Amino acid sequence: MTESSKRAWATIDLRALKKNLSRVSVYCPESKIIPVIKANAYGHGLEQVATTLVESHTNIAALAVATIDEALQLTALKLNTPVLLLPGFSNRQEMALCFKHAIEPVLHCTQQLELLNDYQPTEAGTGVGRIWLKLNSGMNRLGLSPEQAVVAYSALHKLPETEVVLMSHLACSDEPQEQLSVDFTRQQQAQFEAVRETLSRIRTEPLGASLVASAGIVNLPASHYQFVRPGIMLYGGSPLLNQSSEEIGLLPVMTLSARLIVINEVKAGASIGYGATYQCEHDTRVGVVAIGYGDGYPRSAVNGTPVLIKTVSGERRTTLIGRVSMDMITVDLTGMDDVQPGDEVVLWGKGLSADEVAKSAGTISYELFCRLTNRVVFEYIR
Repeated sequence: MTESSKRAWATIDLRALKKNLSRVSVYCPESKIIPVIKANAYGHGLEQVATTLVESHTNIAALAVATIDEALQLTALKLNTPVLLLPGFSNRQEMALCFKHAIEPVLHCTQQLELLNDYQPTEAGTGVGRIWLKLNSGMNRLGLSPEQAVVAYSALHKLPETEVVLMSHLACSDEPQEQLSVDFTRQQQAQFEAVRETLSRIRTEPLGASLVASAGIVNLPASHYQFVRPGIMLYGGSPLLNQSSEEIGLLPVMTLSARLIVINEVKAGASIGYGATYQCEHDTRVGVVAIGYGDGYPRSAVNGTPVLIKTVSGERRTTLIGRVSMDMITVDLTGMDDVQPGDEVVLWGKGLSADEVAKSAGTISYELFCRLTNRVVFEYIR
């Protein structure tokens, strides 16, 4: 594909990914890192991201994913790095696959423990390895109660070659300025620490623990423990509601771009796009850009959502006008005489924060990254 024929493309800067990973190390130098690369590495490309992270030679303990298929895809890459399956196995077949391929499961319910109790080492020809015991500390999605966690911890050590790590997940750590969120997080931290201390008394060997993801890495240093699980911050999105990614020292990894198709002169009083949601208050120079919800650009993006135009004289910031359609968006180019058809338009990424765009679309940067379709061409910078 030639440069001029590109319609919509995502540039993935793997150098920025490595710098963001280094930033994690700055925040928690004593912890081992478990990068979360579920959902195709938050839409950035699982194979490319996994390979880059492992080759960066940082203190990586495992790579975390959310489905057994993702886990198997990772093991097929032969990166010699453990794979953590965040929801664990859901049946006997998945359990066998975990043991066969040395995938580390999370145990979060009594049904999984019952499957493990029936496990015979000869089924997979190996010991169990590392299992992550998940405590429900207040989020009430996955996880055992404190009482169930104690029973499970004792039972797991009856299995051959088993290492157990206690883990949980924080619900409100992204709002450190909101007192209700702070109080809830403190309750979760206290619950987790109490169970960790109880389990530590059951056996003499040290008990590994993991509580925080990106937000906690940045603002909860006392809860880093032995393992941290960075997700969105690896990709340059801010994990905190009150701080930008730039303030945290993160770089955008994905830059989504599209081509300006045509420029129209629209008279005052005329409307733009489906539903006539935007009416021109004055004569308006309207640019049509080759991207829409068929490519993954959010249909929920409202009038005023920022975009960035790259022109011969430099970058020009402007806004969306009119409703997002399947294949196109329309933007205000009034007063921008140097803009020409064929110019590159940045929808988010370098020069335009995905967090800012997501706010205009009533969503979060996670969703923007994950929702891109196969109509978008991916290009990698190494």
